[in-house]
Amino acid sequence: MPYLLVGLAGSLGAMLRYWVGYAFFDDSGLFPYATLTVNLTGSFVLAFFTTGLVKKFSLPGHVNTAIGTGFVGSFTTFSTLSVETVTLFENGHILLGAVYVIVSILGGLAMSRIGFRVQKGEAAR
Repeated sequence: MPYLLVGLAGSLGAMLRYWVGYAFFDDSGLFPYATLTVNLTGSFVLAFFTTGLVKKFSLPGHVNTAIGTGFVGSFTTFSTLSVETVTLFENGHILLGAVYVIVSILGGLAMSRIGFRVQKGEAAR
C-alpha cells in the first residue's frame, strides 16, 4: 500500500511540476525560474507539512511518506537544478549560475524556516 500511495502522490507532484513550468514560465529565458519556484515552494510545503499537519491530523506514516517523498519529492527537483547550473556555467554565465545555486540553497532554507514558523503559528521572521 505505501508504494502505491507514494507512486500516486509522485505522479501528482510530477504533473504539477510540469504544469507550473508550462503555465507560468517560458523556456526561452536565460534564468531557470520554474525550477527555482518549485524548489522554493516545495521547501515551504515540506516543512509546513512535516511540522504540524501530520501531528494535527494524526496521519499514518505511509500517508506522510506519500506526501513528503512522493508528492513533494517529485514536485521539487535537485537534479534539474544541477543540470541547469552546469548549463549556465558551460554557457559562460558563471555569476548567474552561482547566484542560482546560492538563491536556491539559501532560499530553500528560508522557505523551510517560514514553513515551520507558519505551521507553529509564529510570525514569519
